[in-house]
Amino acid sequence: MANLALRNPQFKFIVASATAKSVECSVTIDGTLRYTLIKNLPTITSGTQTINFDIAELARDYIEIQYQTDYVPQTVSISTLIKSYPSINGDGSPIDSASYTDKGFEAYGTFEEGVNPNVPFRNVPSYLMSKSSSTEFTILAPNGLSGKLPSITSLNGLIATNYSTTDTIKTVEGNVCNIKRIDCTKYGNGNKITFINKYGAQQDLFFFLKKTKNLARTNEGYKSNTITYPSGGATYSVQDAPNKVFNTQAKQTHTLSSGYYPEFANQQFEELLLSEYVWFHKPISGIGVGTIAVPVKVKTSSMAFKTSVNDRLIEYTIEFEEAFDYINNIR
Repeated sequence: MANLALRNPQFKFIVASATAKSVECSVTIDGTLRYTLIKNLPTITSGTQTINFDIAELARDYIEIQYQTDYVPQTVSISTLIKSYPSINGDGSPIDSASYTDKGFEAYGTFEEGVNPNVPFRNVPSYLMSKSSSTEFTILAPNGLSGKLPSITSLNGLIATNYSTTDTIKTVEGNVCNIKRIDCTKYGNGNKITFINKYGAQQDLFFFLKKTKNLARTNEGYKSNTITYPSGGATYSVQDAPNKVFNTQAKQTHTLSSGYYPEFANQQFEELLLSEYVWFHKPISGIGVGTIAVPVKVKTSSMAFKTSVNDRLIEYTIEFEEAFDYINNIR
């Protein structure tokens, strides 16, 4: 079974004989047959022909990503059956067949990683995060904060490993993750962003320095006739505005400063910028304690990678826009 990165093309194939005139591909997702695709083949006189089907977009439609408090990656089970037939349109009895059983992730590989990239792009078991060195993983977290590390193991499959408020290291089946603690009390308790990373798993990234919040308003208007006609003649009230406002709406944006990160963390900020699912842990309005994870869009669209040689201190400032209207208009 392969763990497919569904943000990339994923090709399934069959080697069909020269007598094959058509090929049928059936894609079953989470136990339900969803797609049946048929290709009619050109006539060849000898040898074999390799026929490919890209199933990535078909399967990705069935991953419904939602924020998960348990941080277990959301996946779909995919079964692909390809058959070749002696007649066009899949008529007759099958000549050859090929079958594949996979699991699909909201993940991606880069151009350099080649065709049909898989998760986690290295041997199982592993943390589903970018490495800080050839042998270890490292995250930065505020003092006194617990959290979760997404993992894939040989024994239990997809899991999330808990770390406590005092842990500075966690090991899962021989894989070491260092938890570097940061004192950010000068600016509060840090600002947590959760995003779906390159490996299709929720990952936390903390911004330790100051933040700013902005509100942008939009509305429409029209001119209203405010004249009334009482018995004494035409008049109007100076308290009744002739220029009316309606359909007022607003968006909030949050600009966060990361604080100083080691150079290996460039990969984490890159994955944040490329993620299509991001949540900001926003203080609960009016209560003063606790946060709620709300969906945001990364408004910053470009990033110059910083290095210790060029920049000495590595700090990023990223702007996030809430992915909903501030005044509730969900109907």
